[in-house]
Amino acid sequence: MRHLRSFIVGLLTAIPLSSLAVVGSSEAVPARKVVGPKAKQLSPAKCEIPKFRIVVDVGHTPDSYGALSARNDPEFGFNFRLARLITTKLKSEGFAATRLLVTDGKARPSLFKRVSAANEGKADLFLSVHHDSVPDKLLETWEFDGAKSYFSDRFSGHSLFVSRQNQHFATSLMLARIIGRQLKEQGLSYASQYTLPVMGRYRRQLLDKDVGVYRYDGLVVLSRTRSAAVLLEAGSIINRDEEMEMNSPERHEAVAGAVAAAMREFCARR
Repeated sequence: MRHLRSFIVGLLTAIPLSSLAVVGSSEAVPARKVVGPKAKQLSPAKCEIPKFRIVVDVGHTPDSYGALSARNDPEFGFNFRLARLITTKLKSEGFAATRLLVTDGKARPSLFKRVSAANEGKADLFLSVHHDSVPDKLLETWEFDGAKSYFSDRFSGHSLFVSRQNQHFATSLMLARIIGRQLKEQGLSYASQYTLPVMGRYRRQLLDKDVGVYRYDGLVVLSRTRSAAVLLEAGSIINRDEEMEMNSPERHEAVAGAVAAAMREFCARR
């Protein structure tokens, strides 16, 4: 576990702290203080590109790093690298108010920290960046670098999630569809397994079968944010081939470019 922590800390120290919005443990907000979504759909914020406040959330934390890849690398590292590039791309496209959000602490408390940070910062849009795995029952074992590891080459691809409990659900769904279409235009395929019974409690309703947008009402970061919110699973790191792709500059550029193009189109529609 120590080498995982050192690896993650190395990622965080690789860029200036001034470019991060880091939410520390002293800023944790209890769940009861987070205002829940209203049933009524609110009018979405207008998009003035230089002022449009996009929060790019790095999924998970150094302490609660998410899934392990097929080669035992923590998901948080994949999330951080891609979210940082997406933030850079958006700023280069004129979205000057975009910020990268990194939280610390354990899993559930960190969810409310990031919701609080987005809401208190009056975000206009919240994008949470993750990388996918599979339920434990689908894992197989292999050896990598002399250590027992787990993989599943059965499924691959990205996916997008929105929550009907978000007060800007229609806007969230529109953005997710645009991102999905841009990813498709990059030649990328979405993960179709979420509709299958084998996914068990992870099974989700497919809202857009063309570009891979799913409904996930219970996600805190989607349902509790006061802005439109989308969660992107950028690819499967438990799939041995796709893990290698997710580590490549070409895949990073394809995903980040697709998100930036989607944001431009999203704003043009407003």
